[in-house]
Amino acid sequence: MTRHLRPAMRSALLAGLLVAVAFAGLSAPRAAEPDAIDRGLEAFRAMLKADAWSNPAMLDADRGQAIWYERRGPRKISLEPCDLGKGPGKVDGAFAGLPRYFQDAGRVMDLETRLLWCMEKIQGIDPRSMIEKLHPAANEPVKDLGAVATWIASRSHGLVFAGPVSHPREKATLRLGKALFHRRMGPFDFSCASCHASADKRIRRQGLAELVNPEEARRTVGEWPAYRVSAAHVMTLQHRLYDCFWQMRLPELQFGSEASVALIAYLVHQAEGGTIAAPGLKR
Repeated sequence: MTRHLRPAMRSALLAGLLVAVAFAGLSAPRAAEPDAIDRGLEAFRAMLKADAWSNPAMLDADRGQAIWYERRGPRKISLEPCDLGKGPGKVDGAFAGLPRYFQDAGRVMDLETRLLWCMEKIQGIDPRSMIEKLHPAANEPVKDLGAVATWIASRSHGLVFAGPVSHPREKATLRLGKALFHRRMGPFDFSCASCHASADKRIRRQGLAELVNPEEARRTVGEWPAYRVSAAHVMTLQHRLYDCFWQMRLPELQFGSEASVALIAYLVHQAEGGTIAAPGLKR
């Protein structure tokens, strides 16, 4: 057939066939490449995790501790009167018992939502000023609220998730979180489960956690807040969910909204009994 083509077209066709053959010949050895890359990434993470202070998130945890004790806002008072579920000012182990229903607020709250509520009610800080451009861009440090959340989460390191699900509002929040996790929405008809409800899925180089599997959830959820090496900043769980909604091209997930807290409650419930290793390290 090629003898009926012009010389230039014949040369281009033959060149294309040679390239195709060359790539076909390379396909077999390349099939093993992802495993080698995964092993390299795991070795890198293991080196960082070997020394807790090699995690840059600890710098933000230190900043968060200072913010907790600093007299701030119009009332010039610290966050020490804030009750995170274990009594005013008690931080150790508080993260392990969240989200939970708070009677004074009349709703279920995760850690970040509760901190924002305390900043408003105790320190007199306008919450709108805290959540405007709340999440850091790449190479920017986590904002003050995220720094405090990182410190408090670190004070539950080594404990296990044991958020209560006894109050009717806690049960309703958990049901909502599960429904939202599995609900397909938006222009791509995606749900959280589209990426996180089966094994061996990945986006580009990133493996995706099978969060409907409690064993996998226990290994994953307890690492948030986490320092993301690719973004060079700490990302909290509220931020992670916000980013997932953006990637699915859904309407913006409002910080501290009923939907965001419900999703966190569902993830924590899936990870119940899992060891908290926050702040973690992510790609």
